[in-house]
Amino acid sequence: MLIDTHTHLYSEQFDQDIDQVIARAKEKGVERFYLPAIDKSYTQRMLALEKKYPEEMRLMTGLHPCSVHPDTVEEELDHVHHWLNLRSFTAVGEIGIDLYWDKAYLKEQQMAFKRQIEWAKEKNLPIVIHCRDAFEEVFEVLEEVKDDRLFGVFHCFSGTKHDAQRAIDFNLKLGIGGVVTFKNGGIDQFLGEFDIKHIVLETDSPYLAPVPFRGKRNESSYLEKISGKLVDIFQRPLQEIEQITTKNALDIFER
Repeated sequence: MLIDTHTHLYSEQFDQDIDQVIARAKEKGVERFYLPAIDKSYTQRMLALEKKYPEEMRLMTGLHPCSVHPDTVEEELDHVHHWLNLRSFTAVGEIGIDLYWDKAYLKEQQMAFKRQIEWAKEKNLPIVIHCRDAFEEVFEVLEEVKDDRLFGVFHCFSGTKHDAQRAIDFNLKLGIGGVVTFKNGGIDQFLGEFDIKHIVLETDSPYLAPVPFRGKRNESSYLEKISGKLVDIFQRPLQEIEQITTKNALDIFER
């Protein structure tokens, strides 16, 4: 079994062919899909997909940093907290800091990030971190809240070797997706120096499609392109790569 640890299959981009998308993924051995939250506007879409595919879908709850705005952040966080207390989830995510689009709301993003980490600890849930142009800011928050209850995935890891080690030191797995196949991605140059026990596979579909689909809509069946690249990086058989990364994912999300 393969696991896509991060996929937005509830996105509008899949409205016309979601059943075919899931069928293609299952043909490639992807049997489980972890759905990270964005904000409350997507909650019902996530629940609907889970209802349609209860065996395959695993839901997270959380507030994406790009959806953090001063006038709505408390309402959005109340929504996350309400659902956390209403039913079970596999993780709190995706949460974090994004300074690529706008640096104006850093303070609000940090507040939301910290609060959701605390909720995850209370529920003994992993966190799934979104970080874009904000490694230092993310690590600063993690340093403030670190303890033995902190664990999870550093989603879409695209940092340096030093950043990778810091993430691992915070008890985080590295979420490896399409970026590892990019010529200018950079992480393929050092990833093999780390133990594969720190790696989980993801697509982040419909975004960040791996080569040779770069620039097109991503989907979970393309997970094979990522595991194939890890064969080259770690110099291990494909079956071994898939077995280990699946176990890593289960260790995080199904503990």
